[in-house]
Amino acid sequence: MPIESITPDPESLTLTAIGVFPVPVERLWRAFADPRQLERFWGPPQWPATFTRHDMEVGGRSEYHMSGPDGEIAAGFWRFKAVEEHARFVVDDGFFDEEGNEMQGMPTTVMEVVFEATPTGSRFVATSSFPSIEAMEQLFAMGMVEGLTEGLAQMDDVLADLRDHSKNMAAALQLVSDTRVRISRVVRGSLRQIWRAHTEPELVRQWMLGPDGWEMVDCVIGTAVGEPNKMSWQRIGGGDLFGFEGEAKEVIPPRRIVFTEAMQGMDAPPTMNETEFIPKPGGKTLISVTITYASKEMRDMVIGTGMVDGMEASYARLDTLFVD
Repeated sequence: MPIESITPDPESLTLTAIGVFPVPVERLWRAFADPRQLERFWGPPQWPATFTRHDMEVGGRSEYHMSGPDGEIAAGFWRFKAVEEHARFVVDDGFFDEEGNEMQGMPTTVMEVVFEATPTGSRFVATSSFPSIEAMEQLFAMGMVEGLTEGLAQMDDVLADLRDHSKNMAAALQLVSDTRVRISRVVRGSLRQIWRAHTEPELVRQWMLGPDGWEMVDCVIGTAVGEPNKMSWQRIGGGDLFGFEGEAKEVIPPRRIVFTEAMQGMDAPPTMNETEFIPKPGGKTLISVTITYASKEMRDMVIGTGMVDGMEASYARLDTLFVD
């Protein structure tokens, strides 16, 4: 059992979890830094977690929800206060409502996770500090200790599994909710290289082409909030033409960009596209695109057009863009 102890201390208003593993510190850190690995153990088996945002830098924010066996949803956030790679991170840990606002009446704790090398591998010490004894009792009554115990018990399998679950040779589609999907793909290239490939038109034109036989004829990338986006493609030799346009809503170089997207010439509600870039070992980057549609019907219709296959064709080109 890799979780050594989970200890509540009402006197100091803390809950401390200690896990010891036969892996290097860098591998243990990556389990928390990679959202696809983190969501495999952050929620208990009957309440699995889905991370839809994971900005692991000072001032950044993570958002996740846990899905209960009867369709219940519990949503939480982390607000990063300190990040020292392979050593520690500190977050405000709380709950948010459907609008993404901090939930009133629910306590926010401060969680510090410290990573240390050991003679046989590494360990983490996660300490949650509560604002009051009432807040501590409220969260414990909600099952915090049991949920943490059952969730962290899954870490052994995550760390023992040598596969990188974020690395699919093809773009992987996940249905996050009735109106949200997530497409994930690991590509070759550093964090900053892949950011440039998404924000510099001369680079975007080299890979974001979908299936063979198309060329990009318009490429305007908004790199500041409020700036427009416009991308159009035409079949080589003329003929079919289509495109999208929208507006940048959030830009956090080199980790996150959010924009609206609507198909040109169609009277349909725009989607909200959230793209996150997460560094991976070996000079690679995980691209995670979460798309929110106006309805389930719209989501299913777009998926049915072969969207994921088109994205994979583009990512396959991006995978070779920065290879010497």
